[in-house]
Amino acid sequence: MTDYFEVHARDGAARIGELRLSDSVTTPAVVDDVLADAGSLWATERELPDGSDDVLTVLPHRSLPAGSADEVRESFAVDYPDMDFPSAAVVTADTADDYGADAYVLSDAQGFVGHARAFRDNVIEAKENLPADTALMLSGVATPRNVSLLVYAGVDLVDETLARARGLEGFYLTSDGEYFLEDLDELPCACEACRKPASEFTRADAADHNANALRAELARVRRRVRDGRLRDYVEGQARHDQWLTALFRRFDQQYSFMEERVPVIRDSELTAASEESIDRVEIQRFADRVTKRYRNRFDNPLVLLPCSAKKPYSESQSHRQFQEAVQYRAHMVSMTSPIGVVPQELELTYPAQHYDSVVTGDWSEDEKSFVAEVLRRYLERNDYPRIIAHLPPGAYTEIVERVADDLDLDVEFTVSEHPTTTESIGNLMRTLDGEPKFTREEREHNVVKALADYQLGPDAGDALFSDVELEMTSRYPKLQVWNDAGVQLATMVPQYGVLSFTLEGAKVWRDSDAPTKTVEIDGFVPHGSVLAPGVVDADADIRPGDEVVVEGPKAFAIGRAEMGGRELIESTRGIGVEIRHVEER
Repeated sequence: MTDYFEVHARDGAARIGELRLSDSVTTPAVVDDVLADAGSLWATERELPDGSDDVLTVLPHRSLPAGSADEVRESFAVDYPDMDFPSAAVVTADTADDYGADAYVLSDAQGFVGHARAFRDNVIEAKENLPADTALMLSGVATPRNVSLLVYAGVDLVDETLARARGLEGFYLTSDGEYFLEDLDELPCACEACRKPASEFTRADAADHNANALRAELARVRRRVRDGRLRDYVEGQARHDQWLTALFRRFDQQYSFMEERVPVIRDSELTAASEESIDRVEIQRFADRVTKRYRNRFDNPLVLLPCSAKKPYSESQSHRQFQEAVQYRAHMVSMTSPIGVVPQELELTYPAQHYDSVVTGDWSEDEKSFVAEVLRRYLERNDYPRIIAHLPPGAYTEIVERVADDLDLDVEFTVSEHPTTTESIGNLMRTLDGEPKFTREEREHNVVKALADYQLGPDAGDALFSDVELEMTSRYPKLQVWNDAGVQLATMVPQYGVLSFTLEGAKVWRDSDAPTKTVEIDGFVPHGSVLAPGVVDADADIRPGDEVVVEGPKAFAIGRAEMGGRELIESTRGIGVEIRHVEER
């Protein structure tokens, strides 16, 4: 149990936390000023320190270098006592365990920082072995250039040791590199240490500057985490060093670790500015759910359309022209990089209406391959009587032709030069002549069921809503779902493109065959939120932002998870679920 560290916000593995000292420290942070080391046990036995609420006390420890044999680590492991003051224990990734400390320092960090695979493996193993609500510290490794990637990987605390040492060695550090002092004609910084001519700038000044630059970079990173946009930043930051680029890619390859921690919804823009954007959890998760959970419920032909710069697509000028031409006679699905394919029912669902990409007109081979693979999986899962491609010549048509050849499908192409020309729109209209129309009500019902599939699992829409007489009030996208008894079950949230359940809807969900995400709580009635100490159990597949049913001896509720399933179970501090509706039993 941790009494002195609490997580307040999350952005994937990165976190905003609070180290609860006499003067609280917002993390991720440099902690030299509040760290008290009780010393190494290698030289001599040491008394347990008295500790203080003013500092984070590192308990007496035995540090081991990277590469130490397992039997050595086990033989010299320290049995840390549970202290009643803010404390940190020194461990390695494989000796990490719950010792009752508030923070854990990886003793061999200097041996694996700089080696992408070893860094990934050690940090992930440590995070899996340690309690979810404790802070992770790496000492002697942080610089202004690498600290954003350290935080992205899940590091909460660092020190100035390396930054200051590099300054005393004659190196001037910035967030994108380092320079010999002798090579600087002017100082590219306005911190207190740099307010003098370069000719008077000493190595001691460089040490002070490097520490200032490290703290300034952490402030920038904290802002990014709060905004839910750290990934956008590190995609660029990783370019400044080869090992950071490799590390960034290694964590993208560790999908399960990152996916567990990345929220399923958020209202911040997703910037797709590099080819690595394809590997983002949000994009891979969307593609996975569209091709494994979503099911087309229209009997009409498929019309494949290009994306638009304006989101949601249906509000763009080009897509309004497409809608006028289609006139409810076909199911419209947009193709886009880096998202893949977006059925019209999911155009509001994060991240389909939240991304912005760099538009050059040229697609890389990686982009083509990814979108082609998503389209192939989509068409394997969904059958259509006809497939019509209303797409501009070039990458779009090349992708469709690849997939059509692979799956032996016939595709009708309707574009002449550009999708919005009079001739192209006319071709689309004529191609759909004779096709029956579906109603607006049918479209709205299919939207609701598709959202349930996407959020909860395959066929969840039918499992939830097949036995009720759905009545919609308001207009798309502000859809409300009522049963035939006049009781509201759910609301579509246009901001995120998901369903938000009422208490009655939560009961329908609980009693249906749809996969249920449940948080079990102790014997109390929550008001506003469920704090982590009140959680008894939770489904492991819960992700931050998920709709969850909350059940306990005294209450039944519906709300939104603020933590993932593992963190809900393990945490002893913080808000676990934001409650929307509650019923006392």
